[in-house]
Amino acid sequence: MRIIRFLQEGSEPVLAALTDQSEVYLLGQTDFMELVREAEVRQRTTLELVQETIAASEPLAVKAEELELLVPLEAAEVWACGVTYERSRDARNYEATGGRLDTTTFYDKVYDAERPEIFFKSTAARTVAPDRDLYLRSDSNWQIPEPELGLVLSRDGRVVGYTIGNDMSCRDIEGENPLYLPQAKMWKGSCSIGPAIRLAETVEDPYAFQIVCRIFRDGEKVVEGSASTGQLKRRFDELVAYLLRDNTIFDGTVLLTGTCIVPPDDFTLADGDRIEIEIGGIGVLANPVRSQAKGSLLV
Repeated sequence: MRIIRFLQEGSEPVLAALTDQSEVYLLGQTDFMELVREAEVRQRTTLELVQETIAASEPLAVKAEELELLVPLEAAEVWACGVTYERSRDARNYEATGGRLDTTTFYDKVYDAERPEIFFKSTAARTVAPDRDLYLRSDSNWQIPEPELGLVLSRDGRVVGYTIGNDMSCRDIEGENPLYLPQAKMWKGSCSIGPAIRLAETVEDPYAFQIVCRIFRDGEKVVEGSASTGQLKRRFDELVAYLLRDNTIFDGTVLLTGTCIVPPDDFTLADGDRIEIEIGGIGVLANPVRSQAKGSLLV
């Protein structure tokens, strides 16, 4: 069972259930965490509450692909993890050493350390919905998407759902100096999530998600890669525990869990590209890419 948000009649955001048969049922809430909290009050699981709503209603006479999707929840904060896959470690080493993979770096140390890398990625106002423009940073010449599974967390750190995240990154800025990480990771239009939230209780094995990333240029597919969350170095509960350590999080915080799909080292995103990230059981998060003038405002 998946949960989506969309604009009803072009103006009002609504929450809906999207079944595995692609039927859309309106729910009585407008916010995903409101749905989770209401289920708790009624002493139901979120899935049970959704199923009760579906049983008492009819599906909309519309196809899911015809809807104007919003972010599935307005996450006050999006955090992200780095170097959680071996492929990510190798890519970071390549950036930091200019291709000298025989050199040990701090990325090797983080990969093997007890403490994971966790950094602040985005806010609700900065996070882009499906099919909306992502933006290239104007002072970077080496930019890529990072397709990631996102954990939707309650304020006490429970995983209540899974979504897809695009952690856009500037490889040249991060490789120049690790202290530049916030600039390499966070700018206007550098993060998207969606298109849906898969209820956690409907996922038998979260380490069996299959992830595919495709990049299209002028209508032609120029990059495609695939991976599985089974390749993760760290466990989800481990990442969440470190995020919660001496920290306060909000209901609906999203934690991106790192990437295992990295485009070739000679590839960089360009204006007009289209990124598609697919995770089986969740959907396809697609976003066009646009350049931006220095000092322009994202609206």
